[in-house]
Amino acid sequence: MHEISLGGCISDYLTGEDVPRTTYEEVRQALARMLAEELGYPRERLRSKVGVRFTLDGDLAGQEYCRVVDLAACDETGAPLLAVIFCSGMPGTYDRETVAAARLMPGGPAPLAVATDTKDSVLLSVADGEVLRRGMRALPRWEEVPGLAEGRRMAPLTGERLARERRILYAYSEFLTSCCEGTCCPVPE
Repeated sequence: MHEISLGGCISDYLTGEDVPRTTYEEVRQALARMLAEELGYPRERLRSKVGVRFTLDGDLAGQEYCRVVDLAACDETGAPLLAVIFCSGMPGTYDRETVAAARLMPGGPAPLAVATDTKDSVLLSVADGEVLRRGMRALPRWEEVPGLAEGRRMAPLTGERLARERRILYAYSEFLTSCCEGTCCPVPE
């Protein structure tokens, strides 16, 4: 499933601003509400549609690419602790893409990542790709996040490892090219 415009706008749960109504936006809003209201995440620590931007190399050199992390939970400094990616298939098949996106996040890498289709979830350690939990209870409560993140932080990638992770994210994500008229990846601030 691609992100498709449904026409009109809906109110963003985190900011109250009107955002274009798309198939994925409805899921993002439901996930943000669940994280805040059911799992105790402070709304001010959640970020929606975090753009992971980079320039491609090789045959596609010079082209800018952007993959959206649907939601990010951040620490008190604004650094990402948890990246949440909505996937339109079985979450376990999106583990590597989710880890790559979390490793490349602005201010990151995030130490934890979740792939979810809203019916199932996989919680991953970003440093090593280890599956920490499976199922809808895989989404940790806010008070669990610092403990789960402890010892799983990694330094930002550089050099060939950074280039390799970008290629991996591009390869896994490219088939998700959006149909929502450029509204999916936010403009950098």
